[in-house]
Amino acid sequence: MSQSNNSHEKIERNVGLMAVLIAVAVSFGGLAEIVPLMFQAEAIEPLPGVEPYPALQLAGRDVYVREGCYNCHSQMVRTLRFESERYGHYSLAGESVYDRPFQWGSKRTGPDLARVGGRYSDDWHRVHLDNPRDVVPESNMPGFPWLAGTPLDGATVARRMRGLQALGDPYSDAQIQQAPADVQGKTELDAVVAYLQGLGKHAPKGG
Repeated sequence: MSQSNNSHEKIERNVGLMAVLIAVAVSFGGLAEIVPLMFQAEAIEPLPGVEPYPALQLAGRDVYVREGCYNCHSQMVRTLRFESERYGHYSLAGESVYDRPFQWGSKRTGPDLARVGGRYSDDWHRVHLDNPRDVVPESNMPGFPWLAGTPLDGATVARRMRGLQALGDPYSDAQIQQAPADVQGKTELDAVVAYLQGLGKHAPKGG
């Protein structure tokens, strides 16, 4: 017992040794948590029907991220009954395979959007994004009126798709070449509405 106490005292009095031992302990703990996740990530497959975002939706997602919508809206329904009853089936990893970065989040100043696709009309979303209080009087969400007057740049969208292709997203060269035509004449508002309408489209049914 006294020998053990002496060892502890030596370690506690030696700041350098203590720091090294703490670093080693933290490293082992981190590896124990991270390594299994790395192997699990390799096994994650997209849910049936889940594909990389089409050009217009991808552009909308980029605007969504740029405007910081994730600061108030999560996209992750938890495995809790009151959540699934309100929003729908809990979120699955296979839904977010092509999200870079993912939009799960934890902050909910506004409602979760993981299942918002199809719940409202395109016109509702347009009005809501321009001035939320026109459709939800008690809303504290800011408006984004400039989106309707900002045209999309097809070349930028194509470059974005090319970059995602390099990261492993299965975009074909034909899809990338077609991207400028797909977004021609469209605005950032059109893109965000398309993105929102696609959320939860391939989610499992039920709670």
